[in-house]
Amino acid sequence: MRRSLLRRAAVLALLWAAIGTLAVCGAQVVLLPVDTTINPVTRDYILRGLDEAQARHADLVIIELDTAGGLAESMRDIIAAELASPIPIAVYVSPSGARAASAGALIALAADIAAMAPATHIGAAHPVDMLGSSTDDHTTAEKAVNDAAALARSIAEQRGRNIDWAEAAVRESSAVTASEALDLGVIDLIAPDRSDLIRRLDGWVLFDGRILSLSAPTIDTVRPNLRERLLGLLADPNLVYILFILGLYGLIYEFFSPGVGFGLAIGGLCLLLALFGLQILPVNIAGVALTIFGMGLIVLDAFTPTNGILTAGGILALFAGALTLFGLPGRQFGLSWATVLAVIGVTGGLALFVVSKGLLIQRARPATGPTALVGRTGTAREVLSPTGRVFIHGEYWNARAASGRIESGDCVRVESVERDTLVVRRDESQGGSE
Repeated sequence: MRRSLLRRAAVLALLWAAIGTLAVCGAQVVLLPVDTTINPVTRDYILRGLDEAQARHADLVIIELDTAGGLAESMRDIIAAELASPIPIAVYVSPSGARAASAGALIALAADIAAMAPATHIGAAHPVDMLGSSTDDHTTAEKAVNDAAALARSIAEQRGRNIDWAEAAVRESSAVTASEALDLGVIDLIAPDRSDLIRRLDGWVLFDGRILSLSAPTIDTVRPNLRERLLGLLADPNLVYILFILGLYGLIYEFFSPGVGFGLAIGGLCLLLALFGLQILPVNIAGVALTIFGMGLIVLDAFTPTNGILTAGGILALFAGALTLFGLPGRQFGLSWATVLAVIGVTGGLALFVVSKGLLIQRARPATGPTALVGRTGTAREVLSPTGRVFIHGEYWNARAASGRIESGDCVRVESVERDTLVVRRDESQGGSE
């Protein structure tokens, strides 16, 4: 009897634990917040997040997106991962005021579910060159636009979205608000917040026929790791450019101040960080060469009597190097004019300061040695006919009269120096001796 009661109690305990487990184990949602430009670091982060979602057997991945766009190659890798993901992906343009522009618009179109918060917008996916406009080569520009338009059409067709608008976003830079996007069939729904989004997606029928079950969801946020955060900072071309210039400054300082080590340490660290960034961003070798060449011209001008000509050439080379250093699609992703002008202005100012000081030193009157006595006055202590001794600036010097005879006690002025002998002439303007 007692054993029977114990068995029943054990069975009831197991049933109770099972019921509790079923009640706790709801849907698992993986959240990937993205609020930066689309670049190789963003791509690696999203792909890692999708891999972690598969390892956790997640029911849904939500990419909370707020981006101005980015690099085409990184965008294509993310889109390929979205289309191949066995786990449903929802791209949610959030919070209010956010945007999914350029590359972000195509990433949103490629999701299983495209959602937006109120007061957000999407679109403007026209390809641009590094200066923010269509490339000067009409053929190249047409090829880029056609390629992007074909990608947008294929994505919209596969996901059952508005194909005409997808093409217009590329060819005409069309951009629409959240409500307009919903009316046009660009997105699937508008949700004011994440909780409402998940609630409305419970039981949602996907385009391929799958049904989402998101009851009692657990949200796991996958955030960028330390490496991705560091590389994310170095994905900013403005920071990379400044670090690159500071590294060159440090090496130049170390070259002119050997044995100190400060310039080598700071300059080397800045260059190493800049090299990390240059590995992430699309770099033009010609831009790197022009930047180094420009700095070299400026340094060379400090040792050659060109009166600033090499400095002017160096500044022009730096400006050309800044424009061609990064192959980025638009000024909003590339170097800002403020950064370029600030760096070139500071560099030019330092160069002009050094050159002007060099010119002043060259033109300055010698302060020591016999040549420093040219123009000074003194007193003949012996008769100079033509040689003798004079007393100038507290010292006795051998002297030679430039013309005529100079009597002892006459005031003299130094005209030139021949080895250790002063060439002097009687100074009629001075009435006394020094």
